[in-house]
Amino acid sequence: MSNHEHINIPSENGGIKPDFNKFPDKLVPVIVQDALTNKVLMLGYMDEAAYNKTIVEEKVTFFSRSKQRLWTKGETSGNFLLVKEILQDCDNDCLLVKANPVGPVCHTGADTCFNETNEGSFLQQLEKIIQSRKETRQEGSYVNSLFKKGINKIAQKVGEEAVEVVIEAKDDNEGLFKNEAADLLFHYLILLNAKGMRLNDIIKVLEARHAAGPNSLPENEGA
Repeated sequence: MSNHEHINIPSENGGIKPDFNKFPDKLVPVIVQDALTNKVLMLGYMDEAAYNKTIVEEKVTFFSRSKQRLWTKGETSGNFLLVKEILQDCDNDCLLVKANPVGPVCHTGADTCFNETNEGSFLQQLEKIIQSRKETRQEGSYVNSLFKKGINKIAQKVGEEAVEVVIEAKDDNEGLFKNEAADLLFHYLILLNAKGMRLNDIIKVLEARHAAGPNSLPENEGA
């Protein structure tokens, strides 16, 4: 992988080397995909300067053919596309950018420029909100305040919420138990994010254990 701290760029086979000279206008088409839901968000074009700015600022920047200048998506609206990963196709003449959108992507207010609703599961949406709060450093955000306090505080909160779930499990108040279970899950998602993981990473571990057979599951209590 590249040495860039936040963007995942494969280093295999010499890394990403878009062939900007392949087209007369030196513009490479760029497909932007939601990093969490995998929904295609929009299509744009980058020249070499736009590509380099995208890498440095970690926000998707295109070369606007109508404005004839570099254009960072969200520079006016605030609806940025925060870059998480960049891939290129087999011919080195098209890029796939995986990003976390901050707000609607299309100027019409739609989730995508193809007028689709960008929905994954609710847990994916919740993970997306947590990531947005973390990256935009939103003032007054409870989630952002936890990230500022560090992983030890986040882990402590998960432990506290787990204890609350155990306490409520012994009582007969279904509503309180559900609320405490929701708090535990919410803080667990925050902890996973702080560790650079997603819930799907944990699900994959469980799926692998299940595929390996019941003896691979904890205490042999598998499905």
